[in-house]
Amino acid sequence: MDMNSIMASQLRSLQSTVQLSVMNKAMAVNAAAATDLLESLPNQSAAHPYKGTALDVKA
Repeated sequence: MDMNSIMASQLRSLQSTVQLSVMNKAMAVNAAAATDLLESLPNQSAAHPYKGTALDVKA
């Protein structure tokens, strides 16, 4: 192998490693942002429109 092909191979490997690192960091930032968004939402449960207000009892 000549020097150019060795360096090209190493460059491809480095580019792949950097790309994976950047993607992992972006994914972590997005996950943190999604977690913050979900935690900031109000924790309100909507009442069911009819359950619990009427009870049908057959004798």
